[in-house]
Amino acid sequence: MATEPRWDDTLPAQGIPPCTTGFAGEPHDVTGARLVAERYLRDLARVSPPASREHWHDVLLVVTELAANAVQYAPGPFRLRIRRTYDGVHVTLHDTSSTAPEPRPFRPSQGGGGIGWHLMQALCDQVSVVTDEQGKDVHAFMPW
Repeated sequence: MATEPRWDDTLPAQGIPPCTTGFAGEPHDVTGARLVAERYLRDLARVSPPASREHWHDVLLVVTELAANAVQYAPGPFRLRIRRTYDGVHVTLHDTSSTAPEPRPFRPSQGGGGIGWHLMQALCDQVSVVTDEQGKDVHAFMPW
């Protein structure tokens, strides 16, 4: 008689709770968000090291990009949430703008800009945006 395989429902990083931090939306909060993410990843790496060192840097780059866009394009505060998933790291940034990000052409001759959304798509396994009248949540699922 065949038996069904039993899967372990616990995460390797079970002792690392999600991290949620709010920011006022000031320019220095971009650095603050990156530091919060770095602290979370340091704790996570102690119990579940990344499969590749690049994954660590990619998560920090995505957090920095999301926070910078929140400060630049959404008035007011933003909230960062980072949590471990079964196959990676889930970063969510909530800001006060209900306008979903859109890709823009990259034009270095006009001062740059326009590369962030393309970068997000390249580094993340999945990116989604959920908007409502209070703003939006940008979800980035990344390998770890």
